[in-house]
Amino acid sequence: MSHKLPAALVTGASSGIGATYADRLARRGHDLVLVARDAARLETLAARLRAEAGVAVDVLPADLTDAGDLARVEARLREDTRLGLLVNNAGAATPAGFSDPDLAPQYRLVDLNVVALTRLAGAAAQAFLGRGAGAIVNIGSVVAFAPEWLPGVYGATKAYVLTLSRALQAELGPRGLYVQAVLPAATRTAIWERSGRDVASLAGVMEVGEMVDAALVGFDRRETVTIPSLPDAGQWEALEAAREAMLPNLAREHAAARYRA
Repeated sequence: MSHKLPAALVTGASSGIGATYADRLARRGHDLVLVARDAARLETLAARLRAEAGVAVDVLPADLTDAGDLARVEARLREDTRLGLLVNNAGAATPAGFSDPDLAPQYRLVDLNVVALTRLAGAAAQAFLGRGAGAIVNIGSVVAFAPEWLPGVYGATKAYVLTLSRALQAELGPRGLYVQAVLPAATRTAIWERSGRDVASLAGVMEVGEMVDAALVGFDRRETVTIPSLPDAGQWEALEAAREAMLPNLAREHAAARYRA
């Protein structure tokens, strides 16, 4: 008898990266729970995946910046014992930064890119530990390394996603869970239009299918950090080596000599 793959809950699943993950996971044989605000688009995608891939697909419409909706998705992660994979993809960007008089979009971005992602990762971690296995995929961005590329909190939220993912893998990996941070570069999705940018004006924009397929190669390899656009893995390894070399020098009783008056 073949082993049944765990069901996957995918956020931001109505379009772009989330919809593509849903497609690829369905074709691998995962049943799905699809989460996004647009119920009609979710239903259309669910119907197609049921027909084409023969998997069970549930639709869970939710606005993850709404406390009640977020709690419903957390509860689904905790209570649905079929679930063993979370794709924490829902996210957004903004056209402006802190020089804009209206800072509300920055705060909403933190609610979605940081708070919702963290709470869903937490619910999944607790549930998967109880089930003895599971995986969490957190979608970040290469802007985690390049905060000067975009104004406002977007880069900071993605740096948080990277750091959280690595902390979770360090804590939960020895207990049988797997956490992957996926850091796409610019990808051809609706996030650009929604954030007031013209994707046609950007260089080096990757097609979403290629990005997700590469991320899934990293998933199968059990990479902690997957950067689909980076040609030379040695650059990431060099950055890591420099970071690790610095660690022993950070815990010091006294300020460094260069800061003494």
